[in-house]
Amino acid sequence: MLGCVIHGEGDLRVDELPVPSPGPGQALVAVRYGGVCGSDLHYWRHGGVGDFRLKEPMVLGHEVVGTVVAYGDGSSGPAVGTEVAVHPASPCGVCPECASGRRNVCRDTRYLGSAARTPHVQGGFAARLVVPADQLRPVPAGLPLHLAALAEPLSVALHAVRRAGDVSGRHVLVTGAGPIGCLVVAAAKAAGAARVTVTDLLPQALRYAAVAGADSVVRADDPGDPGWPAEVDVAVEASGVATGLDTCLRLVRRGGVVVQLGLLPPGPSPFAGNLVVTREIELRGAFRFDTEFDDALTLLAAAPALDGLVSAVIPVEEAGSAFVLAADRGRSCKVLLDFGGSAPLGAWTAGSPSAG
Repeated sequence: MLGCVIHGEGDLRVDELPVPSPGPGQALVAVRYGGVCGSDLHYWRHGGVGDFRLKEPMVLGHEVVGTVVAYGDGSSGPAVGTEVAVHPASPCGVCPECASGRRNVCRDTRYLGSAARTPHVQGGFAARLVVPADQLRPVPAGLPLHLAALAEPLSVALHAVRRAGDVSGRHVLVTGAGPIGCLVVAAAKAAGAARVTVTDLLPQALRYAAVAGADSVVRADDPGDPGWPAEVDVAVEASGVATGLDTCLRLVRRGGVVVQLGLLPPGPSPFAGNLVVTREIELRGAFRFDTEFDDALTLLAAAPALDGLVSAVIPVEEAGSAFVLAADRGRSCKVLLDFGGSAPLGAWTAGSPSAG
């Protein structure tokens, strides 16, 4: 079977891998689609993401959907043949964080396609994937499988919005209109936000934010843009750059909440710390998700317009082209790898917003 493997910085390969067999408590899934995430791009371009560095070859991917093929001994779950989305996390269940209900920051979790631990946890960009059976979630009736592939990044967005607290009736700022930032827009609107403003440097990215439901979009490099709000109630930093965090801290109201969602570069990052003090701003981190995965599938089934965030579906054989496209935010939002092996490059595209 084919798998998409990162061997080192800039060294992405489509390798022939052995077909795994499910053991006790496990399920075998025939993967159909896998979404290329920002962390996958970081492993490809930089050999790591945040403080997690590659030390050995690793199958990438944690945004995967497919069909149940078989179960190991003593396993149960959705019937064989059922379309499923795969929750990528396996928390330990016994650490203090798990015991307190914060399994998303489990100190000993296993996460598909992550170099946070050694040996690395191999990911889901392979034609067949073995995972714990309790990580499978049936895809809701009527939800296209390619759209269900957005469940993982939407879960990240839902968790970030929940970290902000009650946003109903509030004005929310999102810095960064990548796939996660756009899905934060959808999550905030679903949570009742009265207005969502999005900033980014790229016009195409801002058009995707509008597809996701943004009420206003602003060029981050244009201080004269009339769309800039005087202040906001809540800000979610989704760009992963220090200037985005600075914007959030300067625009959120006194006593407001800033959620840092984007992973900043390794090492110290400058930020307007005095504003946190003098304005009593609450700065909160948001990392991955837990039960939000089920909510994400429900929201996707009710929000077909989010299909417009899927820019292209590309066969795994052409993974190199897929990663190049996914890294070009001027041309794409979410790019999916297709493990079905039937569509040539560019044969299936969706959701390219109008340039108008």
